[in-house]
Amino acid sequence: GMPRPPIQRNPLPYAEALAARDLAAIDLVVVHCTELPDLAMARRYGERVLYESGTGNSGHYYIDRDGSIHEYVDPDRIAHHTRGYNPRSIGIELVNSGRYPHWLDSRQQAMDEAYTGAQVEALIALLGDLRARIPSLTSIAGHEDLDLDEVEASDDPALKVRRKRDPGTQFPWQQILDAVPLLRLS
Repeated sequence: GMPRPPIQRNPLPYAEALAARDLAAIDLVVVHCTELPDLAMARRYGERVLYESGTGNSGHYYIDRDGSIHEYVDPDRIAHHTRGYNPRSIGIELVNSGRYPHWLDSRQQAMDEAYTGAQVEALIALLGDLRARIPSLTSIAGHEDLDLDEVEASDDPALKVRRKRDPGTQFPWQQILDAVPLLRLS
C-alpha cells in the first residue's frame, strides 16, 4: 500500500468527552469544506462548546490549502459534523472559504473557491490510509448529499437557501472516486 500520509495530531480540548466507538461501526466518510477563511478560524469554531456534554461541532480531519492534514478528533470517537450520520462516519474538512461570511445570503450561494492540488492529493492519501486501517469503510458523500434542509435566507426570509452546500461544485469528485475505491452516496 501507500505510505501513511503525515498527520499532525492536535486533539480538540473536548475530544476525550466525545462518545467512543468501535472502528468497525464506520462505513462512511463525509467530505466538508470549512466555509471559513483559514485553518486558525476553523480551529476556533471547532473548539466552541455547544452541547451539555462539553463538546462542539468538528470534523475528525482538516486539510489545509497547503495539503497539511490535521487530526482534531481520533476516528474512534464520534464527532459532530453531519446530522444523522455521526455514529457511522468520519468527517473530513477541507479549508475553503465557501460562502463565508454570508453563508445564508441568497445572493452569495456560489461556492467559487477551487480546492488546491495539494489538498486533493492529501485527501486521496488520507482516504487511502483510512481504507487500509478501517476495512468497514466503503462509502463517501459530500455534506450537501446528506443534509438537504433549506432555511430562510438571511437577506430575505421569503426565500429559502440550502443549509449546507459543501463541498460544492469545485470539488473534484471524479478524481477522488477514480483514486480511492469508495462508493459515493447521494
